[in-house]
Amino acid sequence: MFPFVLRHFLILSLLLGVSRLTAADLPAAPAPTLTGWDRVSVAPMKTSIYVGSVALTTGVFERTGSKLTTTYEAKVFPWFFWGEKGSITITLSDANLASLAKGETAEFTGEATSHKGRPRTVSGRAQPADAVSGKIKVRIGADGYELIFNSTYRFGAK
Repeated sequence: MFPFVLRHFLILSLLLGVSRLTAADLPAAPAPTLTGWDRVSVAPMKTSIYVGSVALTTGVFERTGSKLTTTYEAKVFPWFFWGEKGSITITLSDANLASLAKGETAEFTGEATSHKGRPRTVSGRAQPADAVSGKIKVRIGADGYELIFNSTYRFGAK
């Protein structure tokens, strides 16, 4: 009988001891910071042009320092022969990332080069919706025209 009572007493003691442990006693998980993210995904974008549209798709941006680089593909409808592929780089400094982490809009600039070697200017702004995602507006200067795209972004890790 004694081992039976002792066993139940030990189990009850352990349960009561664990129940006194609160969330305040547990170590807090570190809050995510945007400077720890090294990838950014941007949803496909589309804009209208005179009698047509341009669909812009980018790969996943890879962060190296303050530069985010990936490839892009622009498809022009109905003039498919105006479409192009290339590489795009935007600059987003640690200060810009800190602004995004605080919920503030951040401006960025960049450049792109088409598969034919034509330079493209890039600028825009990112407006966070939460700690890792938000809206993005991208302006691309191409052959004297400015194309404006609206989309969403999401930070991620490798």
